[in-house]
Amino acid sequence: MFSWMGRQAGGRERSGGMDAVQTVTGGLRSLYQRKVLPLEEAYRFHEFHSPALEDADFENKPMILLVGQYSTGKTTFIRYLLEQDFPGMRIGPEPTTDSFIAVMYGETEGSTPGNALVVDPKKPFRKLSRFGNAFLNRFMCSQLPNQVLKSISIIDSPGILSGEKQRISRGYDFCQVLQWFAERVDRIILLFDAHKLDISDEFSEAIKAFRGQDDKIRVVLNKADQVDTQQLMRVYGALMWSLGKVINTPEVLRVYIGSFWAQPLQNTDNRRLFEAEAQDLFRDIQSLPQKAAVRKLNDLIKRARLAKVHAYIISYLKKEMPNMFGKENKKRELIYRLPEIYVQLQREYQISAGDFPEVKGMQEQLENYDFTKFHSLKPKLIEAVDNMLTNKISSLMGLISQEEMNMPTQMVQGGAFDGTTEGPFNQGYGEGAKEGADEEEWVVAKDKPVYDELFYTLSPINGKISGVNAKKEMVTSKLPNSVLGKIWKLADCDCDGMLDEEEFALAKHLIKIKLDGYELPNSLPPHLVPPSHRKSLPKAD
Repeated sequence: MFSWMGRQAGGRERSGGMDAVQTVTGGLRSLYQRKVLPLEEAYRFHEFHSPALEDADFENKPMILLVGQYSTGKTTFIRYLLEQDFPGMRIGPEPTTDSFIAVMYGETEGSTPGNALVVDPKKPFRKLSRFGNAFLNRFMCSQLPNQVLKSISIIDSPGILSGEKQRISRGYDFCQVLQWFAERVDRIILLFDAHKLDISDEFSEAIKAFRGQDDKIRVVLNKADQVDTQQLMRVYGALMWSLGKVINTPEVLRVYIGSFWAQPLQNTDNRRLFEAEAQDLFRDIQSLPQKAAVRKLNDLIKRARLAKVHAYIISYLKKEMPNMFGKENKKRELIYRLPEIYVQLQREYQISAGDFPEVKGMQEQLENYDFTKFHSLKPKLIEAVDNMLTNKISSLMGLISQEEMNMPTQMVQGGAFDGTTEGPFNQGYGEGAKEGADEEEWVVAKDKPVYDELFYTLSPINGKISGVNAKKEMVTSKLPNSVLGKIWKLADCDCDGMLDEEEFALAKHLIKIKLDGYELPNSLPPHLVPPSHRKSLPKAD
């Protein structure tokens, strides 16, 4: 067990959840610096793949990266979540956001330019300095005292244009910057406009830069209220087809459909769908703080596996180089044979093909190196990483699970997240089984005359119908027996195996709820209990 784990119990008593977070963070940082970093430095991993991780990378809040073509509503989406403007915000139908803007929490409102931002050790952006002034002049941090930003940070990216001219005019490698952010953020949200589904060349390259981060990607189909239901079905299908050509994965990406801004819906036909989708997206974002430690652990594992593979590749190239003559010819041959070398290393070390870096990019980078200056394989460094992956990670995972149980649930609060958590505008309020919860009259009473007519056609005896007769009517709903069985248990309030007229009306009401697409409650809510059974029924916990 790690030395830093021994302090967890006393620390929890002193400072609770915050100390628990610091314990996990310290464990991750310690593992990286002692086990993974030496392997990365020995084989120039930082030059080929990703800069070394710093303390701020382990301690920063969960981050969300927004990516999309211009005028798809990225900046408006942030404004929608925060419910206030932020420094540097520009919104318009033309390409307005021409910079990367890190929207973060600050006690006072203000902005920090990129050149000052990358020298701040408290911010996780120091390694972005390698992209030069052309990028840093288009990078800023916008800080403001907003409740949402106490839990998460949001990265707004420039609107993506189409065409070779726009790519060159940026003056920096846009896709490399996106890849840098993708490796460090907790969620990547791709925004699409319902009227702008084409994926330009640059957007396609940007999405490909997220290779290996598929689990972080979510898709938002924005401005969906501007089309009717039939058009929306076609738009959704076209979007999935376009994404399928770019993202080479058999799994279907989660797409959230809605209109994410604080303005009236232009088309209200799909209001219920938009509300449900918005709630699902909010829940996904709200869960990020609680899952942050697991995400950082997962990213560390992915990085360690890549560092191992990189060491095998580099050491193999070193081993194959001649001592004296023909070095350049041998270098060209090895670069050309790199796909074969990948297959050979996969077999020799039992490594999955998915752990290897992209061949073409690796070949281009290797052109700039002298293979004779590479290091030979150092088994001790590999063993240290293997030991971490085999033993240390499982111990740390257990610690994370333990801390999650002891810590209070961390949820993003404030802004748009507060508007749908309480009161009548909470999703599902007054719908399905919750209908009538705040009314004095029994909600079933309004349809009871119709249900009573059916009840008296089922041959009641002493005011009750048998299970056999009730079944004859209930199966006409065509619901499966498992559902009808649950409805029977909820409706038979006195558990006598028969239904009186109120219990039968309740059963019909529950069938209607299910047929309308709502879920049944696990136990009967107090407002649905028939009036004649309310005194005898035990109170719910």
